Amino acid sequence: MSKNIISDELIIETSAKLSNKVGLDNLSLKLIAEELNIKSPSLYNHIKSLDEIKQRLMIYGWKQMEEKIIDSAVGVSGYDALKNMCYAFYDYSTNNKGIFTAMLWYNKYENDKKDNATKRLFNMIFKVMSSLDISEDNINHIVRTLRSFLEGFSLLVNNNAFGNPISIKESFDLSLEIIINGIKALEGVK
Repeated sequence: MSKNIISDELIIETSAKLSNKVGLDNLSLKLIAEELNIKSPSLYNHIKSLDEIKQRLMIYGWKQMEEKIIDSAVGVSGYDALKNMCYAFYDYSTNNKGIFTAMLWYNKYENDKKDNATKRLFNMIFKVMSSLDISEDNINHIVRTLRSFLEGFSLLVNNNAFGNPISIKESFDLSLEIIINGIKALEGVK
């Protein structure tokens, strides 16, 4: 690949593909450069460090997930939208293990790009939750609960940490149903 066609976008897309394949912890500038068919020092024309690539992967992943989650809620509302959004999160995070690992660095970086990476996503979540007649305080707690469940469950799946042979999908479905029923119990509670 010629230097002339190396772009920041190509570097991040290549890094995303590689991190999904080998894992974020095994991602290196050398590996990225080899995949791009360039020498490692040439990457420094575009990036400062591997840490910068991981930060960009975090933003890249949240933007992709944001699109998938928002798309999943189009044409539905209320609990159906919330369920679809949860399934979209789970599908993306378990099909993009390396990127998802980078996304968990979310609070490591404090900057406008990080804040903007999830702005539409959280606005959509709050809009759906607000339609359910749930207090703002409870919505904030529910969002934390959903985040903990979705990220934690996805991490366990991604690390093959469920040893029990029962269906992981059935466990996910049941867990989400329990959470949704808990949310329904808070409707109208101010």
